[in-house]
Amino acid sequence: MKDKIFTHLDNLYDEMVLLRRDFHMYPELSFQEERTARVIADYQQRLGLEVRTNVGGNGVVATLRGKYPGKTVAIRADFDALPIEEENDVPYKSKYPGIMHACGHDAHTAIALGLAKAFKSMQDELTGNIVFIHQHAEEQDPGGAKTMIEDGALDGVDVIFATHMENYIPVDHIWHNDSYILGASDDFTITLTGNGGHAAFPQDTTDIIQIGSQLVSSLHHVVSRKVDPLLPAVLTIGSFQAGQKSNVIPETCVIKGTVRTFDENIRQEMHQWVKQITEHTSKAFGATYEVKYDFGYPATKNHKEINQLLCQAAEDVIPVENILEMKPNMGAEDFSYFLNEIPGVYFFTGSANEEKGFTHPYHHPKWDIDEKALLNGAKILASATIDYLQVDTASK
Repeated sequence: MKDKIFTHLDNLYDEMVLLRRDFHMYPELSFQEERTARVIADYQQRLGLEVRTNVGGNGVVATLRGKYPGKTVAIRADFDALPIEEENDVPYKSKYPGIMHACGHDAHTAIALGLAKAFKSMQDELTGNIVFIHQHAEEQDPGGAKTMIEDGALDGVDVIFATHMENYIPVDHIWHNDSYILGASDDFTITLTGNGGHAAFPQDTTDIIQIGSQLVSSLHHVVSRKVDPLLPAVLTIGSFQAGQKSNVIPETCVIKGTVRTFDENIRQEMHQWVKQITEHTSKAFGATYEVKYDFGYPATKNHKEINQLLCQAAEDVIPVENILEMKPNMGAEDFSYFLNEIPGVYFFTGSANEEKGFTHPYHHPKWDIDEKALLNGAKILASATIDYLQVDTASK
């Protein structure tokens, strides 16, 4: 069966490239993906799949039911773009100023549609079902995964797979991990308020810049002195805004930062430490404070049995030495919500090609990929889907 599906995908490669380039030319921001969702739904409906639209927002869910009853595999593909001005000089360059696909979601969508068409051609040989979850709004918290789940996207699904383009590794490679692969992403905004005044008379003011500076320094000690060194965590201050003139002590200071963790207990402790240090520092110097702490996406944790199945399936597509275990990193993904509900795996498909200049990282204005990654990603997902439907190795 794998030889047949691989042949179908080989024959569909040019179509997947055209689909990817079409999505690339007409990118849409998170929660605004009207055209993209419509194109996806129309394509799946023409194939004859059962299609639900407006799932949890702009999401699309398409179901292919095999001739014989069995388990159900979901393949998730996100499809939103980013507020970035594209700098590539290619025929399929974004036609929308200030918006581009700089993270591979156009490729993920083309892969899912190619898989749908290939598996549809083998529907009479298929045992079980395949659900294509086309997810909107991955790039912007609160994301689309959570609302799609609440709207039934995972109903009846046993396992879920997803891949992501990766320009840190060359084409014909993948990255995987049996456990955590991406971190939780939380943001906070701290507003400090005091009495402003003339810089020549600081004794008559509450020097909010000095207090804010002290607070930033104290917050940066949390990870090194309050977190178990064997449990990774990152706290970064990305914005410090206060004052406009050299001789004026301002009344307010706004500090913005992000926290990245894997362990859920450490995640909650980081939240408490940010609040506690802000409170004590502010009170010590006579300022008032407000902490707005936003919990974003949870950590993305693969299921070991499913990841091992995925790696075995990948051996049918790429050399075993190119199947590389990846150290977890502190990027974040709302695919984590799916993995909190059912077993599944998230892996990276190599899309870099130095000779062709495809080396820029995601979210870069010159992001582009070696489109051979479309075929590799599709074949690996197809191989894993077939293996799961044929052999019950999943942890239920």
